[in-house]
Amino acid sequence: MTWTVTPEPYDSPVAAALWRAYYTEVSDRWYLLHEGRRTDPEELEREIAAQPGADLAPPHGRLLVARYDGEPAGTAGVRRYDGTTAELKRVFLRPPMRGRGGAPLLVRAAEDAARALGAARLILDTRGDLVEARALYARLGYTETEPHNDDKYAEHWFAKSLT
Repeated sequence: MTWTVTPEPYDSPVAAALWRAYYTEVSDRWYLLHEGRRTDPEELEREIAAQPGADLAPPHGRLLVARYDGEPAGTAGVRRYDGTTAELKRVFLRPPMRGRGGAPLLVRAAEDAARALGAARLILDTRGDLVEARALYARLGYTETEPHNDDKYAEHWFAKSLT
């Protein structure tokens, strides 16, 4: 079994299915933790439609899809944040694919994509309950920083030099 990571149009059926899986998981985790319920299906549809991922399209962004033995397994995206910085978005692996080395591969491919966009630094935000993500970023050399946005769900901000 082998991993591949390749660019993917943000609006492809593969990207759309992975975005839905990602958003469903992180939304359900938040609602279960804070309100004891899963995401309302109508809200899920509104949020997915409101955030299609156009900011991850060239020339200012890239969406990457990881495949495990040819099957879509996960995503990572980057988008230009400013003249020297890119932002890491939508890092996700489907649950059955976790623990097989795909997440570090995806993040490293996203770092390469950010460099190709001219970025010397990569930033990201995440939530406190996404402990697996925070551990991954720390293992890959990201350091916690001051907030770079005011996203209501962001609780931790990280950065890494790409030079």
